[in-house]
Amino acid sequence: MARASGGSWLISMLSHVTCRAAGAAGLTFALLFGAVAAPETRALGDVPVARDVRLAGDETKTRLVVDLDRRIEVRAFALANPYRVIVDMPQVTFTFPDKTGEKGRGLIKAFRYGLVMQGGSRIVIDLLKPARIERAQVLDAANEQPARLVLDLAATDRDAFMRTIALNNRPSDRGQRPRDPEPEVKTVDQRPLVVLDPGHGGPDHGTRLAPTDSPEKTIVLEFSLMLKEKLEKTGKYRVAMTRTDDTFIALADRVSFARDRKAALFISVHADALERGDGDAQGATIYTLSETASDAAAASLAEVENRADVIAGLDIAPEATDVADILIDLAKRETKTFSLQFARTLVGEMRNATRMHKEPMRSASFVVLKAPDIPSVLVELGYVTNKQDLKSMTSDGWRGKVTDSVMQAVGTFFNVRTVGATRPAARK
Repeated sequence: MARASGGSWLISMLSHVTCRAAGAAGLTFALLFGAVAAPETRALGDVPVARDVRLAGDETKTRLVVDLDRRIEVRAFALANPYRVIVDMPQVTFTFPDKTGEKGRGLIKAFRYGLVMQGGSRIVIDLLKPARIERAQVLDAANEQPARLVLDLAATDRDAFMRTIALNNRPSDRGQRPRDPEPEVKTVDQRPLVVLDPGHGGPDHGTRLAPTDSPEKTIVLEFSLMLKEKLEKTGKYRVAMTRTDDTFIALADRVSFARDRKAALFISVHADALERGDGDAQGATIYTLSETASDAAAASLAEVENRADVIAGLDIAPEATDVADILIDLAKRETKTFSLQFARTLVGEMRNATRMHKEPMRSASFVVLKAPDIPSVLVELGYVTNKQDLKSMTSDGWRGKVTDSVMQAVGTFFNVRTVGATRPAARK
């Protein structure tokens, strides 16, 4: 069997098997292989505004109050491991002061907030210990007081907490992006599709060590938007982004976004950080997928990045591993080869534009790199804990040089594949 036709057969069979598996495996495969709609937001004037937030109480009973400019509908539920309370609501503009939620009170250890899906926002509350939701209600404006979200929590034990979770119905969407009701592509475009994946977003700001005025989620989004514009201007590629604004996208949805659109290359963009006392690491690093991490630092980073869904209040089940093992392994082997080729090319090009880490190529088990049929890399642009790296990553001049180098690597990657005819540059 010819290599190209074999590859097409493999992709077709892999898609068929994984779709059949979705019925048996449930939510996990629906998230991993489902369609993902492009990010959208409503006009600012149409969006309710949350202007202030207050905490009161102790470790027996705690109240959270959010001032709103109008009444909205909310839904609250709890999650375990770790203990959290999630408050879902329509899309809201949060105008809280910087660092709001970093310190808690009573039963609330800390909280985060932001956009988590098209038209939907979320407050994720980290609990000090198990607590039950006694009240989750939005009050109308009255007596010169604005509309207010009131959340009352009361201490409970773990058994009661877990029983409540088991009995209560979870929100059916669980943070998924809704399916696109219309076909993604109406005409056939033979150009390869490059998917750019700016990490984090919404309540997930990225590394907590980044400065408040330059969070990781903003650094990587600005870089990705510039790269998208440059790639599109070449006319050689189609380009899609998993997010184009401050929206949270679940890890599995990032993968399914690329798979549903039959991407030819997936580039996830992040910024690294080191805890105080761990040295002064600096420079960019390129990661590829490996179930066995190349070193302890790579394993630790993957563990941190893979917690993004927990940070945003999702509770995704582990990926099933017993479905179509042979077909998936075949696809992964071929994809791993292409991923390594692109990673080496990318390191070579980026060396000419920016400082690289002393070990610029690493590997670890990142969830976003697990598409079995799409060459994928994760780029850590630098360290927010290094002053020079941070200054570079927030500079338009630096972004211009580095995006040029990434664009050059993308061009080399597809040129080599087209000349070698090892596998079609873009799958139909």
